[in-house]
Amino acid sequence: MLTPLLLLWPLSLALTWFVAQGIANKPFDRALEFNLQALTQFVVLRSEQPQFNLTPQARDLLRADDTDQIFYAVRKADGQFISGDPEFPAPPNYVLPDAGHVRLRDDQIRGEEVRVAYTWIARGEREEQLVLLQVAETLGKRSRLATEIIKGVMVPQFVTLPLAVLLVWMALVRGIRPLNELEQRIRARKPDDLSPLEQESIPQEVTPLVGSINDLLERLAVSLTTQRRFLADAAHQLRTPLAGLRMQADMALRAQDTEEVRRCLQQITRSSVRATHTVNQLLSLARAETTGRALPSEPVDLGDLATEVIADSFPLAQDKRIDLGYEGPDRIPESCRLDGNPTLLQELVRNLVDNAIHYTPAGGVVTVRVRLDGDSGGQQLEVEDNGPGIPESERELVFQPFYRVLGSNVDGSGLGLAIVSEVAQQYRAQVELADARPEQATRRGLKVTVRFPPRQRAE
Repeated sequence: MLTPLLLLWPLSLALTWFVAQGIANKPFDRALEFNLQALTQFVVLRSEQPQFNLTPQARDLLRADDTDQIFYAVRKADGQFISGDPEFPAPPNYVLPDAGHVRLRDDQIRGEEVRVAYTWIARGEREEQLVLLQVAETLGKRSRLATEIIKGVMVPQFVTLPLAVLLVWMALVRGIRPLNELEQRIRARKPDDLSPLEQESIPQEVTPLVGSINDLLERLAVSLTTQRRFLADAAHQLRTPLAGLRMQADMALRAQDTEEVRRCLQQITRSSVRATHTVNQLLSLARAETTGRALPSEPVDLGDLATEVIADSFPLAQDKRIDLGYEGPDRIPESCRLDGNPTLLQELVRNLVDNAIHYTPAGGVVTVRVRLDGDSGGQQLEVEDNGPGIPESERELVFQPFYRVLGSNVDGSGLGLAIVSEVAQQYRAQVELADARPEQATRRGLKVTVRFPPRQRAE
């Protein structure tokens, strides 16, 4: 704050100088006008010709000023000199104004700056009887008075400016002390201490900032808790297939029969496939939870994504003799497309289709549908199968990571619907689970519906 004060100080002096000039000019201008009015009494007509008869006493009075010089000049309307200083310059725009009106201007006489008061005097009715009377005074007293005014302003400022700087410094030190204490408390914290900061002894101005930091700490604590739980669950899920791989490898090393070695290798292959699938789903879930919001967005045609996923999943469906099909528009209008990240949305569709194929028995049917809501412009994704379905009592639980429905007898990690739920939350989409064929007693199938709001951008 010292820099603005030092910059404003010379500006204040310059403004004071201009004000002082105006203040100093006013009384001396009035005195100059008074002298001009006094000299008009000595302009007379003789023989119908204007003359200027200045008495010696009046001339001595004009020369009595020890500081400034007084000049005067009297001329006729045609410019003929009558009396005074012949070097006195004529006023600019030499016209004949109304007689008796006094005007002021700045000019130079013999190289010196002067202040001039002039007027026209009418001593007759003819134009040649008009007389221009001018009186000028040098600017010594005016400059001296302006300098005194500046000194009167500068001296107090030399005292008040350091005092103002001192008071500002003391106020800032006192005001910043709570911030320094807050900084020390934050630096003294342990890395794992995410408790809220105290808001009792901090300045009112930074209370919103501390509140925002506390909100960030709270969200960070939730995020770290989620990550710890995720890592613990992931380690637990990976421990089983890795242990199986090691056991099968040990059995293959000890086996003497070629057929037994083959069986162990086949089991190793199945375990590695299951472990690879689990790792891929763990990575997809981690991406959806942490980096999904930072990925770029663009208009996405959900129908195109669905057909791409179906094309990639077709070999798996063909191995199980599953009828995998698509129902929906060939091209979704630009105005109805989702504004999101294609990678995340493709993970959502892929996990729904993979789940349907894995849980549908051989010879079943899996249908992927994309519908448009004509009123709101939103999109709706449906994945329907004729598998065993999910009991109504467990439909809320299957969205939790690593949860699996008992009795399904299908290899899996329990992460597919958790990934779907996480991506759907990014786009404020609604995920609903329902029976595909509620009229059947068994194999009711499952229909998963994801309703996207129109043009919803991921957060």
